[in-house]
Amino acid sequence: MGWRGILGFEYGIVQGPLGPDIAGPELVAAVANAGGLGLLRAPDWESPEYVKELIRKTRKLTDKPFGVGVVLAFPHKENIKAILEEKVAVLQIYWGECSKELVLEAHDAGVMVVPQVKGSMIYFILIVLPLGLSHELNVTPLKVGSVEKAKQAFNVGVDAIIIQGREAGGHVIGQDGLISLLPRVVDLVGDHDIPVIAAGGIVDARGYVAALALGAKGICMGTRFLATHESYAHPTYKRKLIEHNKTEYTDVFGRARWPGAPQRVLQTPFFCDWKSLPVQENETNQPIIGRSIIHGTEKEIRRFAGTVPNPTTTGDIESMAMYAGESVGVIKEILPAGEVMKRLVEGAQLLIQQRFCGESV
Repeated sequence: MGWRGILGFEYGIVQGPLGPDIAGPELVAAVANAGGLGLLRAPDWESPEYVKELIRKTRKLTDKPFGVGVVLAFPHKENIKAILEEKVAVLQIYWGECSKELVLEAHDAGVMVVPQVKGSMIYFILIVLPLGLSHELNVTPLKVGSVEKAKQAFNVGVDAIIIQGREAGGHVIGQDGLISLLPRVVDLVGDHDIPVIAAGGIVDARGYVAALALGAKGICMGTRFLATHESYAHPTYKRKLIEHNKTEYTDVFGRARWPGAPQRVLQTPFFCDWKSLPVQENETNQPIIGRSIIHGTEKEIRRFAGTVPNPTTTGDIESMAMYAGESVGVIKEILPAGEVMKRLVEGAQLLIQQRFCGESV
């Protein structure tokens, strides 16, 4: 089953690269130590020496493999070079094209590549294994071309696909819900040995089992790991995740910085007051409402900037963006990341045994 691991990791659980710096060394190491795949988030600007420092800090906290996520919509070439030099287990790239040149460069460095191809309905996160590693991890690269938007990535040899439904928090461009989208992609890959990993609105063992029932081999979560002791989110942000149970799909935040990147956010009082912001308005002409140190760099935060608060953030915290997935209302407490992993795995096993294999365990 899915909890038995995918792609050489102990469990089929992936922690999304929460941005801009919420998925830091402490969270990623905690997930890795518990048997999952933790993903750091690289800066959205070139800072290769800082990226190396981030990776090295994580390695001091875990001897398990982990990865780094990079958004291709922002400057990234030097950051990717630093990641490959550090030889992390996984390079995740998304919101952009995965070139064959980049894949070859990563393979030469012995790094798995995880590109995300954005399309009108389906997000593909595709893992390409370096030479020799596919044999070690018992996975077989596969070339297919059934979906035009993902053809290039398939052609470089994919080993897993993460499907993200519209329920997901943060930046989401797809319009289909996970429950209808996931089976279609499972059917698409058919009998080929390509694990499908589900993302969007999954926060507990019930969602995990539902994803497995729909054909997924694992899950990827953001909001549930956001609400952990180790995440680098501001305490007020974490508290809001417990207090609020409704989200909304919007484009109010970060229109100038990241155009064409709608997002799912908590329905905080600030958002509810401003969710009808005229389309011609954006953060560039708004007042400064706070400051924050993000990846070691001090940043001003303007109203509607889309920057989520971390522990260094000062100012009007409650008027800042707070991303969350639709199932945030199921989250009732802030937990250690290792406990989240434990409850997911043990809860999924127990649920399947009791509900689908009889009452005795």
